[in-house]
Amino acid sequence: MTTSKKLQSFTAPKGVPDYVPPASSEFLAVRDRFTGHAHAAGYEHIELPIFEDTALFARGVGESTDVVSKEMYTFADRGERSVTLRPEGTAGVMRAVIEHGLDRGALPVKLAYSGPFFRYERPQAGRYRQLQQVGVEAIGVDDPALDAEVIALADRCFASVGLTQYRLELTSLGDATCRPAYREKLQEFLFALPLDEETRRRAEINPLRVLDDKRPAVREMTADAPLMLDYLSPETREHFETVTGLLTDLGVAFEINPRMVRGLDYYTKTCFEFVHDGLGAQSGIGGGGRYDGLMSQLGGQDLSGIGFGLGVDRTLLAMQAEGVSASAGRRVDVYGVALGAAAKREMVRLVDQLRAASVSADMSYGDRGLKGAMKGADRAGAQFALVLGDRELEAGEVAVKDLQAHEQTTVALADVVRHLQARLERG
Repeated sequence: MTTSKKLQSFTAPKGVPDYVPPASSEFLAVRDRFTGHAHAAGYEHIELPIFEDTALFARGVGESTDVVSKEMYTFADRGERSVTLRPEGTAGVMRAVIEHGLDRGALPVKLAYSGPFFRYERPQAGRYRQLQQVGVEAIGVDDPALDAEVIALADRCFASVGLTQYRLELTSLGDATCRPAYREKLQEFLFALPLDEETRRRAEINPLRVLDDKRPAVREMTADAPLMLDYLSPETREHFETVTGLLTDLGVAFEINPRMVRGLDYYTKTCFEFVHDGLGAQSGIGGGGRYDGLMSQLGGQDLSGIGFGLGVDRTLLAMQAEGVSASAGRRVDVYGVALGAAAKREMVRLVDQLRAASVSADMSYGDRGLKGAMKGADRAGAQFALVLGDRELEAGEVAVKDLQAHEQTTVALADVVRHLQARLERG
C-alpha cells in the first residue's frame, strides 16, 4: 500500500501583499480614482518597465539615499548587465522622456503612471517590499502654478476616497542659487557633532540626508541644525511664497515643515508630503516635489519638473483607520438565474447581450435551485436579478427583480436589455 506525499503549499513572498476579493475591489477603486483625477487634469498615461539599468537609479535617485544604498532589488541578468526592479517612478519617467524625445514638443510634458514598485525593507504595516503607487510628473516648465496644481491634485485624490484626517506638510529645499551656501553651513554644524562613521560619510555626500535620520539620538543632536528655509535666495523664496499663496487660493490646507527632507536626492524647491496619523510610524501616504536638474543629470536637456507618488497601499490603510470606503461593493449590475437546461441556454445568450451593451452581468452556474442562485446574486452585489424558468421562457418573458427596492416586474425577453439600461441610467 502506498501513500501519496502531500505537496508543499506556497505563500506570497514576505512583505508582498495579495489583494483578493472582496478587498481587491477597494484597491481598484482607489487606484482608478487617483488615475482618473490625473487624466482629468491633462496627465497622459505612461507605462514604465518593471526593471531598468541600475545606474539610472544610482545616478537619478542618489547613492547616499537608503533607497539606493540599502533597499534596491538589484541583480545581474543573463547578459551580466546589472538591472534593478524599479524602486520609484520619476527616474524611469525622465529616462523615457529623454529617450523618446517628448521634451522636444509642447511643454510641460504631463504624464501619469501606476503600478508596483520594489524596495527591500523590513515588512511592517504600511511598509511593503512590493508597494503600489500612482504618480504624476509635469516636466519642462518652472512655474509655481504648476507646483500648486500637482499638490492640489494629490489633495483632491485623497479627499475623493473619503479621507479627512490627513495633513499636508510643505517646505522648500532651495536650488543651485542657495543650496551650496546652506550645504556649507549645515556640514559645518554636522561635523562638529559626534556622528558615527556611516552618518559622517552621509553628511559628506548629502548633508540633508542626516536631517532625515529617524534615530532619536541623531534627531536630538540635529535639533538646532540650520534650516534651508532660512537660507533661501530671493528667487526661491518668491517661488515658495507664490506656491503657498496659490494653495491658499485653492483652499488646500497645509503646514510648513522646515525639517522635511524626503527620501530622494533629486528634490529642489517645493517639497511636500501627505501624512496620516492613523497609520502610526509609517504615516506618509504620498508626497513629492520639484526636481530641477534631474533631466540634465540623466543626460537630457536642463529642464525642470515636479511630480508626486501616492501610496495606494497606505491610502487603503488610512481609509480603514477612518472607516471609509471608495468601492460600491458591486461586482456586477445584473445577475442571471436560470432554472432548467433550456432556460440556461437562453440566459447565456441574454447575459452576453447585456455585456455587449456595456451592462456588467454574471449568472448562476451549476444546477443550484432558486434559493442558492439568489445567494450568488447577493454575493455579486447585483442591483437586478433576472429569473428565467420554463414558464417564463414559454411566455417569452423574464422576471426582473430589483434587489434594492425589493420589487419585481416581468419584461419581454426582446426588451430586457433596453429595460435594464434605462433602469441603471436612472440609478
